Amino acid sequence: MPELMIKDRSWVEIDLAGFRSNLRELKRFLKPGQGFMQIVKADAYGHGAAEISRIALEEGAVALGVANVEEGRLLRIQGCKAPILILSPSFENEMDAILSHDLVPTISDPDFARALNERAGKARKQQKVQLKLDSGMHRSGAEGRGFAELLELVRSLEHLEVEGVFSHYAASESDTAYSRKQQRRFTDVIKKHGLATRYLHIANSAALVNGLGDRYNLCRLGILSYGIYTHPDQAKKVDLKPVMTFKSTLAQIKRLDKGEALGYNLTWQAQRKTRYAIVPIGYADGYDFLLSNRGVVMIRGALCNVIGRVSMDMICVDITDLKQAEAGDEVILLGGSDDALRVENLVKLYAGSAYELLCQVGRRAKRYYLDNGKLLHSSPLSRRDFVSSDFPDSKLNQIIQSALAQRLGDDEIGELISREILRSFFYNKDRDIHYRRKFDHRICLKDSGDPVYYRAETKLCFEKVLQNNYFIVACANSDKALTSYFKRKDVEYRWLMDDNFDLDSDGFELTSVAINNIELNTQMHYRNSCLEIRCSHPKLDSLVGKEVRFMINTVTLYPKSSHQLSIFITELTHGIRIAVQFPPSITSIETVPVFSGQNKYPRIKQSGGMIEVSTGPDQWVFPISGVVFAY
Repeated sequence: MPELMIKDRSWVEIDLAGFRSNLRELKRFLKPGQGFMQIVKADAYGHGAAEISRIALEEGAVALGVANVEEGRLLRIQGCKAPILILSPSFENEMDAILSHDLVPTISDPDFARALNERAGKARKQQKVQLKLDSGMHRSGAEGRGFAELLELVRSLEHLEVEGVFSHYAASESDTAYSRKQQRRFTDVIKKHGLATRYLHIANSAALVNGLGDRYNLCRLGILSYGIYTHPDQAKKVDLKPVMTFKSTLAQIKRLDKGEALGYNLTWQAQRKTRYAIVPIGYADGYDFLLSNRGVVMIRGALCNVIGRVSMDMICVDITDLKQAEAGDEVILLGGSDDALRVENLVKLYAGSAYELLCQVGRRAKRYYLDNGKLLHSSPLSRRDFVSSDFPDSKLNQIIQSALAQRLGDDEIGELISREILRSFFYNKDRDIHYRRKFDHRICLKDSGDPVYYRAETKLCFEKVLQNNYFIVACANSDKALTSYFKRKDVEYRWLMDDNFDLDSDGFELTSVAINNIELNTQMHYRNSCLEIRCSHPKLDSLVGKEVRFMINTVTLYPKSSHQLSIFITELTHGIRIAVQFPPSITSIETVPVFSGQNKYPRIKQSGGMIEVSTGPDQWVFPISGVVFAY
């Protein structure tokens, strides 16, 4: 991997080309018709679940495996659409997240199965699940008769669908005899119960390489895919490249006389005059404390010993024999091309776990993703994408304002936008923000035979989440009376009439109103100097909270003396079309759009007596936008 010009305090490089190479090496062991599941739990063993998942799916992974609901939820938030299996047991309070994020839970417990079936029924969803058989590892999963009873139960639950059955080897990298015993138990259960689910799997990547994964249609690829051998014999069978490299920078160079000691508790004593360097990482960065006086790092191509205790934020390394080393030099702490820095070899120095070291490395380091030497992007220090539900409202407001200021390079403008625009949504809308889509408003002005008024026929259609089992159409003959209706969430249509009219059905008629083609019942009331028409139907109860199609048609009279017709957008709207048809008596029209949003300049098309103003279907228009047609 080529050297990057990075001078962070510490950082992690993820070699996606190396990961892709490892997958292709492991796929050589798959039999025809076998697929693989990529295991990305623990943020893909510290490598970054989102990017690792992307490459694995490009390489043919049929599913992803995570440890818990939160890991699966985060992948969904990051845009992952692939099937995701939760490998560990889930809890009842996680069921809503399982259903809403389309995750596949592992079922080992009958009570959980019953509760999930009930919850899926209420959500009107057929929930996919996988059953886990404990074939001898004696961790999670159901055994023997317990599995048979669990299988019979789940098969009887109408809202659960068994997508797969799996088990887990206890020692596939080192104990072939016991693994064969587990394999026989798994096979016996499959045959006994006639299991023909979509997926059957027991093999992890070590089992695959050792010939223990050839009987079933799915294998789970885990730590070997990240370039870490779990047994020395594996290196003879498969060529794997470390995907992660953990690096830092020399911060300071110092000297120590013979006989002097250094570090906490003075555990290392100089046997000669010693030149040593300070590296600004420690166990808080994931560099294991047990590497004290044992670890090695690489500087300028040479291995240097870690001396003294690993402290929270620093380590010391002996550079006596590396005369050219200087402050600012890059330090490789883990990974890279030298076998001594492979994770599996470092953990041998203190009888540790490669899994643990991978997961804890770089807790305070940015992660940089490379593909064939090209830097793609980096991930933040927190090692977790921004998820708004992690924060209370007050903190979220601070984050939004800070992010705006950072992006614009101006604290004052960031605060202004946050206060004047965003808060109008979050507070004035009572934090219940819904928007309209496919907004189509057509108005036809006709000569009515009256010298003072045009006949105005309007047709309005749009899509929106239905918030109540009714809505209001409001009509007033003064701006002051109509103003209060702009603040109400239950009002979907507002019309301002000439002040010479009485507010009744002769001056303003709601000719047709429907939701999803359901013709609504209407009740007319006169309140607050305004005509209110309440639109409702018993069938709307079942549609509340769902996106529906509104259709509102009216007939009224419009004063010729106004010389302008104004159409306002009162809500955040996604895609707009406004069309006005004029009678022949109007010979000249000026169209003045006042739009705020993605595009201030909508398309204007005039043909004969019709003018149409429109945006693209995916363009957003902010409230208090509109069009003035002047004649």
